Parts: sequence; structure tokens; C-alpha cells
Amino acid sequence: MQHVERELTEFVKLCDAKGQLNPNAIGYAKQPLVESNLRGNFMRKKKWNYWCVFGDEILFSATISHLDYATVCFVYFLNYETQRFYEKTVVLPFARHVKLSENVLDSCYFRSDTMTIESVYNQDATHLTVSVKEFDGEDLEALLVISHPKEYESLNVVVPWNRQTFQFSGKHSSLPVSGMVKIGNQRFEFEKVDSFAVLDYGRGVLPRETHWNWAMASQRSLGKVIGLNLGGKWTDGTGMTENAFFVNGKMTKIHEDVLFHYDAENYKKPWLIHSKFSDDVRLTFSPFFERTSKTDIRLIKSEVHQLIGYYNGYVRYPDGRKLKITQLLGSIDDYYAKW
Repeated sequence: MQHVERELTEFVKLCDAKGQLNPNAIGYAKQPLVESNLRGNFMRKKKWNYWCVFGDEILFSATISHLDYATVCFVYFLNYETQRFYEKTVVLPFARHVKLSENVLDSCYFRSDTMTIESVYNQDATHLTVSVKEFDGEDLEALLVISHPKEYESLNVVVPWNRQTFQFSGKHSSLPVSGMVKIGNQRFEFEKVDSFAVLDYGRGVLPRETHWNWAMASQRSLGKVIGLNLGGKWTDGTGMTENAFFVNGKMTKIHEDVLFHYDAENYKKPWLIHSKFSDDVRLTFSPFFERTSKTDIRLIKSEVHQLIGYYNGYVRYPDGRKLKITQLLGSIDDYYAKW
């Protein structure tokens, strides 16, 4: 069986004075206790804030990322019923018009002539403001208030490959959302009772080539608010995982690796996800939409297949009880990057 990971309970810096991994930061925490004080490692540092919001009618996502030699920001949305989808990406050289914080909930922004993304945390809520010109022929505006209930836990994991190569991953799941997204004259409303956001906060010095699977969901189901976060490939052999589930904001850490079985020739076939050693995770994911994104520009090469669909099956508590997962809306990724 995979060993139990160390739980962090006090604030800690990710790096030492030389910009190498601080050994005291290796582990996981239920609160964002890690300060991402990245330094040095010229051209190798990676930073991103990815927001994904599941509403009643649409999925909406906005990302600010900085790869040390380029700023890459993108916004996309999917209408579940009509399957209208559009994505817009802005790439600028080096750190232009961007601010990304060292602490998970601190304010971040990206501003350009065609796209603005701002997140400001105040009084237990993130105010996410997005504006994009010429988004599928129309202007997009989003004003969202994402609540961070004080009793909610999050998954914060420091993954080590060695002292020079490491990643801090902060996953905040099942965050209630209110507000609106407007595209042209069409307006979509978000209500806290059935709209939930996921934050993927990443800071680290990743390998030149990285390949991962990421499964996540945040929905109200069978009278509970359930969140899933499962990852594979990129954490293999590190002794750490980014695997957990959430019920009404309380996290249960899964210490085992999780395996993903899928058809890379047809990503829209059902996926099977299960724990490596036990039967504590048994899920089937059935996609209804595939988002693809490919980039190949000198230093940067990436290929993303993100599927939107439904999870069915179960995950198990440490005491043996099963949490039933029934038609839980979420997404799953197959992501390759050379950066």
C-alpha cells in the first residue's frame, strides 16, 4: 500500500533562499498554508490560477498563467444544452500586464486591450471579473462572486521530484457562486444553491515535459455538496497525490495513486478511474463534450483534451463507508506540455 502522506499544519515557505524546494513544505494541508516564494530557476518557473465555474446552464472558465518567458491567458464557455462553445487565448512575451500572487487567495490580474481577468479576495469571497472583446463575434463580460465558507477545507499539496523540480498545487472545490456571465445580449445567471466553482492554483518548477490526467467535479447531489479531485501520471513516484473528495466542504484525503483508463484515439468513450491498490475509488466518467487545445510555438508545445460529462460509482471513507456518486457533472483532462 502507498504510504500515508505528511499533513502540514503550520504556514511554510515553498522555497529556501536559493530557490530550491524547502523539504519542510513537502506534504499536504487542508488549508492554503504554503507560501509560493518562487525565485531563481530562470525560464523554468510556472504559475497559474485556473477558475472553472459550473452553472445551471453553462460552464465558464478563466485562466491567468505565466510560464516565465510568456504570459498565457484564456477564457472559454460551454452551453450544456446547445453545446455552443468558444475559447479565446491571449499570449504575450514575458511578464506583461500580469500579476500572480504568492498566496493562494491573494489578488491576481491580467490586463490587455482585448482581455481583462481580475480576481480580488475580500471578506471570505473572491470577486472574479472578466471582460473579453470579440468573443465569438460578441463581447463577453463576467461578474462573479465566489464564496469561501470559513468551515470549508481545500487540498494543498507540494509534490517533489527533487530539490530543483517541484510543484505546489492548491485545489479549492465546491465553492458557491453568484453573479452573471453575459455574451452579447445573452445573459446567464448563477445562483449559490446550484452553481459551484473550482480553483486550480499552481506554482512550481515543473519538468520540461509534463503529462497529467485531472478529474474534478463540484455539484449538489443526493442532498450533499460533493467535490472530487483526482490526478494521475504527474505525481507517480513522488510519494504524494492530489487525490481527495469533499462533502459539504470537508475533505477526505486519498493517499493512493489513482489510475485512469481511456481511449486516446477516442476520448469521448467512457473513462474508468480506480485506486491502484484497493477498491476505495471506483468511478466511470461518461463524456458528452470534448474541448481540445493545441499549441506549438517554439518553446511551448501543449495538447489538451478536456472532457465534460458525468461521474458514476463511489469513493470510500477511511472507515469503510461508501460515498455514492450519481450523475455528478464534472470534467476530466488528458494534458501534455513541453514548456
